[in-house]
Amino acid sequence: MTIRADVLIVGAGLAGLACARRLAQANVSFRILEASDAVGGRVRTDVVDGFRLDRGFQILLTAYPEVRRIIDIDALQPCRFTRGGLVRWSGKFYRLADPRSEPWTALRALFNPIGNPIDKWRLMRLLWAVQRGTLESQWRRPEQLTLDFLRWYGGFSAAMIDRFFRPFFGGIFLERELVTSSRMFRFVLRMFAQGDAIVPALGMQALPEQLAGKLPSDCVELRTRVRAIDPGTVTLESGERLNARAIVVATEGPEAARLLGNAVPIPGSNGTTCLYYAAEQSPTHEPILVLNAEHQGPINHLAVMSDVSPYYAPAGQALISASTIGVRPETDAELDRLAREQLTSWYGPVVARWRLLRIDRIPHALPSQPAGTLREPQRPMRLRPGCYVCGDHRDNASIDGALTSGFRTAQAVLEDLATQFT
Repeated sequence: MTIRADVLIVGAGLAGLACARRLAQANVSFRILEASDAVGGRVRTDVVDGFRLDRGFQILLTAYPEVRRIIDIDALQPCRFTRGGLVRWSGKFYRLADPRSEPWTALRALFNPIGNPIDKWRLMRLLWAVQRGTLESQWRRPEQLTLDFLRWYGGFSAAMIDRFFRPFFGGIFLERELVTSSRMFRFVLRMFAQGDAIVPALGMQALPEQLAGKLPSDCVELRTRVRAIDPGTVTLESGERLNARAIVVATEGPEAARLLGNAVPIPGSNGTTCLYYAAEQSPTHEPILVLNAEHQGPINHLAVMSDVSPYYAPAGQALISASTIGVRPETDAELDRLAREQLTSWYGPVVARWRLLRIDRIPHALPSQPAGTLREPQRPMRLRPGCYVCGDHRDNASIDGALTSGFRTAQAVLEDLATQFT
């Protein structure tokens, strides 16, 4: 392999693609080395029997500032989730709605058992509070556990925390103890308040593909795994050594730690397991997130993806995504049995006719960001002259964090190349 470029980027996930996009704008030569068979990193979509299966349940928040800046959201053909959710509690479904879009539904929900009327008022007050001021000012707010923030600052009841915040934000952070930094919680809540939760019509992989489509056609080397990184040199699994003026490690956190050793700490990992089922019809008949507040059974949240975008399933069929928090230890057959038992209690015997399409176990779906992690919301990207690192483990654990980190790293590379590292 002959590669001549000023910059070598290891990893074609969102951070690596965002970094490459900025370098391309500055006319700096680069190549991306990607171990897998396509761009996207953890943001991938596979077609199985005509169904589009994202690798784990994923959504895109349209209010993300870096997404708004560099992504053509309309070109993704965005398909929106309903604001609010269905909460399974004590054998029934209860609806929580956004009063801005469903005022009468929200009014009726005031007296359901998912919290009390004061909790619902406090939630609206919190939604207003996290939108005040600049985003930077929100990141400077005091940091604590999300759970403590909800208890002591928000004043929410134990019922509201257990029946809404744990399943909803537990599904976002992939941990139900709510030990994630309150700064991350405020950021995500602000994004939900200011925009929509969507998926691209053809699956989440449309996002990295849009980024890659703006790059030179020959800039990505697929199926090219990196073994080691030394100053100015990348060694491939084949043993071949490639030289460059700058090297950017844009992999997920555990792989970055492996390649860079003590220069980058190993981030904690929050995992998930996603079960995809094909069904003759949707159990919800609307694009809404279903939350498990009963804390029984493996499934934390469920969505019928074909209700969100009809392109996720062949005509006349439904695609159901059911997700756990953490990577489940059971065999696929046992996990399928446990999930069906739980979902049968929700939707009845029709669940027995659902066809299991695939189970995705994703040990590192997100870097864990407990309280204290985001005291410095953006960690340094320069490790040493000519060596840089980016990814959601260097900013906040989100699509926006990955994109922002890639852009910041490209800016650092451009500055250093301009001065020849002096």
